Amino acid sequence: MTDLPPTDDPRRDGLATTDSLVLVNTGDGKGKSTAAFGTMLRALAQGWSVAVLQFIKAGDWKVGEEALGRKLGVHWRALGTGFTWDSDDLDHDRRIAAEAWAEARAVIGSGDHRLVILDELTYLLTWGWVDVAEVIAVLADRPSHTSVIITGRDAPDALIEVADTVTEMRNVKHAYDRGIAAKKGLDY
Repeated sequence: MTDLPPTDDPRRDGLATTDSLVLVNTGDGKGKSTAAFGTMLRALAQGWSVAVLQFIKAGDWKVGEEALGRKLGVHWRALGTGFTWDSDDLDHDRRIAAEAWAEARAVIGSGDHRLVILDELTYLLTWGWVDVAEVIAVLADRPSHTSVIITGRDAPDALIEVADTVTEMRNVKHAYDRGIAAKKGLDY
């Protein structure tokens, strides 16, 4: 092994502080929502008020992170209708998406939360169900203390441009590719 541990401090001089950030977790790999929920726990441990709004998952889904989040006082709303390939009425789903975005806009604008997670919002942006420019405007006009995390594949370039931090999860290998279904406790 030739790599030695770093001995020089990697931190830049003159770092600034900010009241809030916009983070985007995107890419085709697993872990976008998982990373957001890890940050949710970190924020809760700091005493922050947190809201999670999910744009694909429906209210009848019982996922582990929701159960724990609710116990910890997270304002949690599963606003979606499920996967589009299971839908019998995409026009209905578009209307639900518009209503979900209206609720998210109000939650962000209220300033009641220091962290708002918009889980799987990028899909609605990519499909044209929610206007990217409106999302950008809401992010720009959010209360100064409100950080926002947006998750989902194929984040639009305009969203990436305004975000402070963008992480792309890359799929290297996934159990699903070998025919293994999602596992409770690990995937949901």
